[in-house]
Amino acid sequence: MRRFKQFTKWMKGFIRLYLMAVVILIALQYFRTLTPLFIQHIIDAVLNDQDSALPNFIQTIVAADTVQQQLFLVAVFSVGFTLFRVVLFFSHRFLLAHFAENTAYRLRNALYQRLQDLSFSYHSRAETGDLIQRTTTDVETYRVFIGDQLIEVLRMIFLITFAVIQMSSMESTLTLISMAVAPIIFFSAFIYFTFVKRVFKRVEEAEGTMTTTLQENVTGIRVVKAFANETFEIDKFDKTSTTFRDENQRLINLMAYYWSLSDFLIFIQFCLTASFGIYFTIQGRMGPGEYIAFLAYVGMIVWPLRQMGRIIGDFGKTTVALDRIDDIMNQPSEHEEDAKASPPISGHIEFDRVSFQFDDDDKPLLKNVSFKIDKGETVAIVGKTGSGKSTLINLLIRLLENQEGQILFDGQDIKTINKRHLRKNVGIILQEPFLYSKSVYENIGIMNKKADKDKVFNAATIARVHEDIINFEAGYETMVGERGVTLSGGQKQRVAIARMLLDDKPVLVFDDSLSAVDTETDIKIRQALNSYWKDTTVILITHRIITAKEADKIIVLDEGEIVEQGTHASLLEQNGLYAELWDIQSSLLRSTVAPDKEVG
Repeated sequence: MRRFKQFTKWMKGFIRLYLMAVVILIALQYFRTLTPLFIQHIIDAVLNDQDSALPNFIQTIVAADTVQQQLFLVAVFSVGFTLFRVVLFFSHRFLLAHFAENTAYRLRNALYQRLQDLSFSYHSRAETGDLIQRTTTDVETYRVFIGDQLIEVLRMIFLITFAVIQMSSMESTLTLISMAVAPIIFFSAFIYFTFVKRVFKRVEEAEGTMTTTLQENVTGIRVVKAFANETFEIDKFDKTSTTFRDENQRLINLMAYYWSLSDFLIFIQFCLTASFGIYFTIQGRMGPGEYIAFLAYVGMIVWPLRQMGRIIGDFGKTTVALDRIDDIMNQPSEHEEDAKASPPISGHIEFDRVSFQFDDDDKPLLKNVSFKIDKGETVAIVGKTGSGKSTLINLLIRLLENQEGQILFDGQDIKTINKRHLRKNVGIILQEPFLYSKSVYENIGIMNKKADKDKVFNAATIARVHEDIINFEAGYETMVGERGVTLSGGQKQRVAIARMLLDDKPVLVFDDSLSAVDTETDIKIRQALNSYWKDTTVILITHRIITAKEADKIIVLDEGEIVEQGTHASLLEQNGLYAELWDIQSSLLRSTVAPDKEVG
């Protein structure tokens, strides 16, 4: 029952199409079993004046006074009958294809939507290549099964049933003999299924691993080439490809054993039917036409049974695919129990004794963090790598949920604010921004598709990327390669800043997103932001002290705790961690500038 629900839950709304296809299928299988009877009618009834096995209404249509006339009528009726079956078959496949494609369309979209709704924690653990395979290959496996193999089961059932009925009407004993190996084929198919299902699961997992390796390599090809790491990547892919090949070979071996056995059993069945059929014909228990018809009906029985192994194998593959799909669909959406409130957000932020710890960690990443940010204030958060800076931002927009304390927007706990509403009011520019394979203009305008050119140009000017763009050969129509590979790191960051500036938000967060631009450009961008976005609350996550220097307030994190906070001048007076970082970076800056002065 669980499997039945798993297979049919995506078919709702399209069952009527499937039932219509089944009705036509039943008619097609019945008409197919009539075809051998035309041969029997010609040999036994027309040429030897014996009884015909054709239905009475067809016998009446093809009846005539002479043999020649009867043969002509049988030929004409056979052609018309075949054309009628062709029309029915076309209608059957049309309905079935419409049903399968729409069902797969619904599943694919539902799966994609669920992926969008899953939590940040889930996506942090998931492998991209595996998710791609589930939304493409696994969905396609399901579509093919319900569109071809599932209906094949019904076709087999009705075809065998009608064939047995027609055979029984001619010779019951030979009918039983012709069914002798059917139970053996059927039983061997189920044994095959028990083995093949486990192998299919291993094949799917191996293919997912190989796809992930390929996706990571193609995405990071610049890094691979920069470090001359091609040999290592080739060896890594070779290992995953070898595993996939070996698992696939096991599957092929199982299939070979099954098909060889079933072919041998079918050969035995044909020999039994042919031998006993000749004996019964010689005895006069059946006519020559009935004997020929029997051989045709045996093929209608044993060949579909042989296909049972393929169907069962595909069923096993499809159950594995559906289990992998359900693994995603059964994951809780981060919006299922989300708050409904959508209050206006002005930009006043408060962290009140906030602590956070990952489930798989044995110590908290943030401990008792408290600070306030007023509307329109610019606050810089600095600290060593791993001090918890980015985690603060993930908590701010509820990508992660704090276990202790409160995070307040304008005095309201963010856990009582709808996540989508919260994220629409907080703009984040990441250190490694994602750019689409579109033009520069489209990448900037994607945040506000109604924005005119002047607004796009203005945003690019504030982000100090306008001059770079107009110097490109195609200007704003320059195509950005996949993930922005045709742009430099600084250009990507500035395009991402321009993109965010198109959408008015009360809070802007720069998560080390000025790290790839030079100090002078950094200062100019922040000066432009201060004049253009003076009422916007700005949070700067940075390692660069020169970037933090002009902020209204600087918060220093160390090992998940706030160790200092204040202005640049006051923090230098404290002579603590901030002063230490300032001295280190100032020394490095002086050491790089001094030689240039000497050269001049």
